[in-house]
Amino acid sequence: MSGAVRVRHAEPVDAGGLYALFSERGAYAGTLQPPFPSLAAWQNALADLPKHIVQLVAVDGEGALVGGAGFEVFQNPRRRHAANLGMAVAQSRQGQGVGAQLLQAVIDTAERWHGVRRLELEVYADNAAGIALYERHGFVREGTARGYALRDGDYVDVHLMARHAFPREGFAAPL
Repeated sequence: MSGAVRVRHAEPVDAGGLYALFSERGAYAGTLQPPFPSLAAWQNALADLPKHIVQLVAVDGEGALVGGAGFEVFQNPRRRHAANLGMAVAQSRQGQGVGAQLLQAVIDTAERWHGVRRLELEVYADNAAGIALYERHGFVREGTARGYALRDGDYVDVHLMARHAFPREGFAAPL
């Protein structure tokens, strides 16, 4: 089923939807989230999100949660210009633009409202669709971390990617 989704800030009522999303094998195999998440952990996290963490959700026309994305602004004073992002889309809605909508909302929120100049992520090297999505939104590969994360009993590689927001013309672009 395709159709438009609405992206909004996550609320405590979304804990069940995020729990279901991150219980999908594709979500925990494609992210650094552990399998079999706890509903209570999602409830607690959404009940008291720190101000430097933003969690967004995508809901369909019937109100079902079909994706989630968030970012955490680093708290080290020398890294407060940077944030790390993570996201997942329900398997039934992949390839329908949900990820693009979520990612654009994260970029807009991070750069325009939180002052983030560098948005970072790690993506599994075998996630061609994810890499293509990130590249379409201005992310560049900055390196590959070999054996970075344990997934299904194997240590697998990730690409380290970042998007740089430059506030004014003439600002030095990265190499």
